[in-house]
Amino acid sequence: QVQLVESGGGSVQDGGSLKLTCAASGYTYSRLCMGWFRQTPGKERKVVAAIENDGTTNYTNAVKGRFTISRDKAKNTLYLQMNSLRPTDTAMYYCAADLRGGPGCYERVREGDLDFRGRGTQVTVS
Repeated sequence: QVQLVESGGGSVQDGGSLKLTCAASGYTYSRLCMGWFRQTPGKERKVVAAIENDGTTNYTNAVKGRFTISRDKAKNTLYLQMNSLRPTDTAMYYCAADLRGGPGCYERVREGDLDFRGRGTQVTVS
């Protein structure tokens, strides 16, 4: 069972930056697919970014050039550096993962088809 705990959210002004962290534990198999999605009340989840086990990254168009997803395998930690934040980025941000390996990580985050998720961290941009 993989446990995921997000942190780093907060309130920032338009144009500001935040770095989200997702600490993962409870697994020994290292072939993780990991990603971030976000959700606002009453709306569907939206994929933000994903990182394959081989380090390949993918982003939704809305954040390309502003957000960077990265992972420190030694620390079992996933990051999301968010720059040039906009009010439209306001949402609860969730970390998600699975141990299935293989390609298609971004698609699985987009479809909500990952096995594990955290409780989220709120990001508010005004």
